[in-house]
Amino acid sequence: MDMRIGQGYDVHRLTEGRKLILGGVEIPFEKGLLGHSDADVLTHAVMDALLGALALGDIGQHFPDNDPAFEGANSLKLLKAVASLIHSKGWKVQNVDATVAAQRPKLAPFISEMRVNLADAMQIPVDRVSVKATTEEGLGITGNGDGMTATAICLLVDDGEE
Repeated sequence: MDMRIGQGYDVHRLTEGRKLILGGVEIPFEKGLLGHSDADVLTHAVMDALLGALALGDIGQHFPDNDPAFEGANSLKLLKAVASLIHSKGWKVQNVDATVAAQRPKLAPFISEMRVNLADAMQIPVDRVSVKATTEEGLGITGNGDGMTATAICLLVDDGEE
C-alpha cells in the first residue's frame, strides 16, 4: 500500500465586519477572518495538507485570490473539490489531524460540528478527522487577537482502484 503524508498551514487576520467561519461553522464573535473567500483558516490548512501530500501545489494555485469566481467562496465546497481531485488521482484520505490557534473565542463547543463538516466534505468517517484548538498564551499574532492560524496533517493511501 502506498501512503503519502501532507502538512498544511494557514493564517488570516481578524477584522470587524466579517463572519467568523471555522470548519464551515459560523461562530458568534465580534470579528471574522479577512480573506478573498470565507477565510476559513481551518479548512484552508486541511486543503493545503491534502494538496501537499500529492505535490499538487497549494490552494492559492487552485483557487486564486484574484479570481472573482472565488470571492466569498464557501471553503467546504472548495475542500470537496480538492477531495475529488485527490480521489481522481487514485488516492483516498485516511485521516486528518488539525489544530486552530486562537486566543478567543473558545472553540470547544463547535469542534464536533467542525469535524462533521470536514469529514462530509472529504467523504470520510468523522472518526478520521481530529480538530483541536489552542491559545498561544498571549503571544504573537494569534495571542494578541490580531489573527488565527491553523495547521493540519493528513495521511493519504492509494485507493486500490487503479
